[in-house]
Amino acid sequence: MPRSDGMTPPGSIVTRFAPSPSGELHLGHAYAAIVAHDTARARPGGRFILRIDDIDPGRSRPEHVDAILADLAWLGLAWDGDPVFQSDRLDSYAAALDTLRSGGFAYPCFCTRADIAAEIAASDVAPHGPAASRYPGTCRAIPAAEAMARCAAEPHCWRLDTARAADSVGPLDWHEDGVGTIAADPLAAGDIVLARKDAPASYHLANVVDDAALGVTCVVRGSDLADATHVQRLLQALLGLPTPDYRHHALVVGSDGKRLAKRDHAAGLATLRQGGIDGARLATDLRAHRFPTGYSLANA
Repeated sequence: MPRSDGMTPPGSIVTRFAPSPSGELHLGHAYAAIVAHDTARARPGGRFILRIDDIDPGRSRPEHVDAILADLAWLGLAWDGDPVFQSDRLDSYAAALDTLRSGGFAYPCFCTRADIAAEIAASDVAPHGPAASRYPGTCRAIPAAEAMARCAAEPHCWRLDTARAADSVGPLDWHEDGVGTIAADPLAAGDIVLARKDAPASYHLANVVDDAALGVTCVVRGSDLADATHVQRLLQALLGLPTPDYRHHALVVGSDGKRLAKRDHAAGLATLRQGGIDGARLATDLRAHRFPTGYSLANA
């Protein structure tokens, strides 16, 4: 249900909802879309953009795109302009990656997942929490000439040299709605993947490039993505991109307290729609934090 496109008045707000078409949307997606939509509509001239994150060709399906449009229309949500597809923006991601490589902030990595797991397991101090899956920097020290020669013959991805990048830009922060200024700690993420053969841009790289290109002024998304902001703030600085405000909202969880996944068919919007649920009424209930039996907001 697109609205007519238009210019965003100065001082107004632009938000976005960015689902991936790899399965049907569920109650958690509905709540996230409603929060982003309503955040924009609460301000005069605010714009709400729908972006389809279909950059993963192995998982994205056209039928899921159609279902996303139908689900949002069923909920009574209207977006501004036509949906934006990441698959149409590959040149922008390639240009951003070239900028990072030319600045010396990206390097090729030839490690497999098994290689990384083995090196982490063999380390003297077994890490815990997020550090347990952090890339140990195995390929960072490979001489440039050797690395480029290997690129021509071996599968590889491109990683961010996070420490070097962070040193180059200095301290960073962002504004979190309802919290205030948060200092960025990009080193906690380690040397993230920027691109690989089967995915021309990682989630982190594609998001910062797209948010800037679409003029997003407030990123509204679930609290499970809050940690991603640290390294995304670093990428914005490296690429000379503006930094939006952020709003990370609570997640919808099931009776077990776990966040929903696309395999949770009982909470799927298509399932609810086919069961005769009124979408506009459901949206009203979600706004009031009235959830179907068995679902709630985390920590609510």
